Amino acid sequence: MLWACILLPQLALDAVLRSHPDPDAPLALVEGPAQLRTLHAVNDAAARAGLSPGMRLVAAHALLPEFAMVEHDAGEVARWQRFLAAWAYRHSSLVSAQWASAIVLEAGASFRLLGPWPKFERRLRDELDQLGFRHRIALAPTPRAARVLAGLRDGMAVMEAQALPRLLDGVPVRRAALPGDAGVRLQRMGVRDLGSLRALPSGSLRRRFGQPLLDHLARLYGQADDPLECYQPPDHFDARVELGYEVETQAALLFPLRRLVGDLCTHLSIRDGGVQRFVVRLEHERGHADMEVGLLAPERSATMLFELARARLERVQLQQPVVALRLLARELPPFVPAAQDLFAQRPQQALDWPQLRERLRARLGDGAVYRVVPRDDPRPERAWSRLSGDGLAVPQAPSRPPRPAWLLPQPVPLHDPRLRVLSGPERLESGWWDEGDARRDYYVVRTGRGQRAWAFLPAGGSQGWMLHGWFA
Repeated sequence: MLWACILLPQLALDAVLRSHPDPDAPLALVEGPAQLRTLHAVNDAAARAGLSPGMRLVAAHALLPEFAMVEHDAGEVARWQRFLAAWAYRHSSLVSAQWASAIVLEAGASFRLLGPWPKFERRLRDELDQLGFRHRIALAPTPRAARVLAGLRDGMAVMEAQALPRLLDGVPVRRAALPGDAGVRLQRMGVRDLGSLRALPSGSLRRRFGQPLLDHLARLYGQADDPLECYQPPDHFDARVELGYEVETQAALLFPLRRLVGDLCTHLSIRDGGVQRFVVRLEHERGHADMEVGLLAPERSATMLFELARARLERVQLQQPVVALRLLARELPPFVPAAQDLFAQRPQQALDWPQLRERLRARLGDGAVYRVVPRDDPRPERAWSRLSGDGLAVPQAPSRPPRPAWLLPQPVPLHDPRLRVLSGPERLESGWWDEGDARRDYYVVRTGRGQRAWAFLPAGGSQGWMLHGWFA
């Protein structure tokens, strides 16, 4: 087996910057009590101004009076690590996020599907860049070795297990991810690298550092199995973006909304599923307002879902300034892509019918787009009904004589002395049970102007023509 480790050296900072409206402006994550605030992480713009992690907030303001501050939240960092584990689950069925700021996945089994390691690695890097997370990647026969090598040098790859011990023996003990503070203590004792550490008696190491150090070395070198805590994707999606300021216009919400929808589609691709209904929650100081986005069929196209959410957002009146945005999708049904012709001639800018339908529903309202399905009632005004959604089967229309494509809302008198009957009559007698009794004789007629019409007379009568529809 070959394991890839994705090290995320600035996970907390990247998680904030990816949803920040101006990531190039100076920004710092702050932590600690109110009387002793310190900087947890800073972006490149703040670092160029002299700010650094661990600096007191008072000293930072002395160097740079104006910069954005975001409270560091360890729980939020853990949530983003789970999100990246879910993203990695698209590429491998064995994914672990048990180590802080790192994702480990078994890559060897994916080579046949995704190509050799250089191509696979390039794909991982491209997707991480699109998601907005800086990273370091390494490949090794054991997950712990991949983690150590990623910390040493970005892009290292060891394909053969025989070459691993010689490479690891030269790794400094302080950079070998040893448990606890064992790396610092060993260096102070004069043990510089893992080769020197392995040469020491195991009994002495066990007495001084405990069994976890020996277990770590055995798993690092592949001499013992490494029981990882494998990731299992959840069956729902829940993500939130805190804006950090009050937003009073819909346009300012589009950037975080696009990020949330993109994260939702990443989650859907992991589960190989779609979404038919999700809720965008607009949070304000006194509560929240929910904006529901419903579709007739499951979808997972990021472009389509964002367009639908944006169209509905444009119709919302913001009663109060929005301070946070949340996207919730509880039901994630299976997704079946529409079958397409290999040599389809559809123009590049044209929309598929499902996408056009959902865009119309988002702009015009849920009830504006529907299907027309036949009913068993022979009365023309009740022979068809509206049906929303794709889930229900359309019943087969009963066998009837020709019907006009244009049926008038109500029959109107037809006065034409040159009227000529083309076919008929068709006796229609129905509706006695619902107080809509109808007894008519329908004819296909041609008017004096040459138009083909559908008209009727009272049953058995010869006077009082009523026009009910036009044939094309």
